[in-house]
Amino acid sequence: MNPLSHHFIEPLDVLFLRGNKLFGDPGSHGESLVPPWPSVAAGALRSMLLSADGVDLDAFARGDVRHPTLGTPAEPGSFRLCGFDLARRGAAGSAESLHALPADLVVLRDDAGALQVNRLQPTSPAVGLASSAPLPQWPVLSQARRDKPVGGHWLTQAGWAAYLGGATPSAQHLVASTDLWKLDLRIGIGIDAETRSAADTQLFTAQAVAMAPGVGFLVASSGAELPSRAVLRLGGDGRGAELQAVKHTPCVPDPAKIAQARRCRIVLTSPGLFEQGWHFANSNETRQIDLPGIRARLACAVVSRPSIVSGWDLARRQPKAAERMAPTGSVFWLDELDTTPEQLRKLVEHGLWPAGTQNSQRQAEGFNRFSLAPW
Repeated sequence: MNPLSHHFIEPLDVLFLRGNKLFGDPGSHGESLVPPWPSVAAGALRSMLLSADGVDLDAFARGDVRHPTLGTPAEPGSFRLCGFDLARRGAAGSAESLHALPADLVVLRDDAGALQVNRLQPTSPAVGLASSAPLPQWPVLSQARRDKPVGGHWLTQAGWAAYLGGATPSAQHLVASTDLWKLDLRIGIGIDAETRSAADTQLFTAQAVAMAPGVGFLVASSGAELPSRAVLRLGGDGRGAELQAVKHTPCVPDPAKIAQARRCRIVLTSPGLFEQGWHFANSNETRQIDLPGIRARLACAVVSRPSIVSGWDLARRQPKAAERMAPTGSVFWLDELDTTPEQLRKLVEHGLWPAGTQNSQRQAEGFNRFSLAPW
């Protein structure tokens, strides 16, 4: 497996992490997306490397110059974003990763108002029970009464490690999003393209994201040597952020035990772009998985509503194609698993991309990343 380098990105200002909704018309409202897509971090790091190496940006955008590790816009090089998580600065140059709640975990309140973390379990439906669910097993939450889930929580690194180890995290492993960042509405003014002055009746609002002290993003990358310390232009308007190398040990379940058990969970740690839509099985009928070095069957899944991911292509000066993706935190249960520990390690390094994928840009940007977990 290629060695990963870990860096902590800490904002120096509020950030404008724009989502997929257009804004700018009179009275419109621009929403921010926290955390942003991994392509936001990938683009900021690529721009920083190009600037540091003195590359002619216009020539690079045209494809006339090939960078040793970044390649060209059309044919990315060896640089890969392998992880992008919300994080908190730790002691002695370390960082603690924070993770979106996996879709098979549900936070509820008990009779005393305390938070409880509950877990969906794959269950074979009773004979004669019909539904539109396309998989042989259904994700079921066993509870004595109906309760409304409590949203807005993240898993600490310790909670993520417990989850990937097969345990159900506790309430002590939860962090409220309100403790990590605040949203601040800012008023924007449209600019006349010809006079470069304020345009009449062109007021709009946009959400600025103000991170709590010590809160930022943890980036794992490979294929390029990043500086131990640098300043980035991050998000909309190119707001400043500090990049610093940190020590971090990711949570990695034992692939030998998973291969021996012949079943596992796959948890998306970034949005997933799949040819079949919300899943990565080869066929909608058989649900067989045929990834590099792996054969299995998709037995159960819990996938939230899809994410629509786009972005701005700086090289071509145009929007990227809007693509429907399975959101971060989606969980897939695989059985009839036929593989080896080494093939599982290679799959984690490669991501959920079929062999010979043509979408090298999204692959380099950090999409289709996942973690293995026992089932």
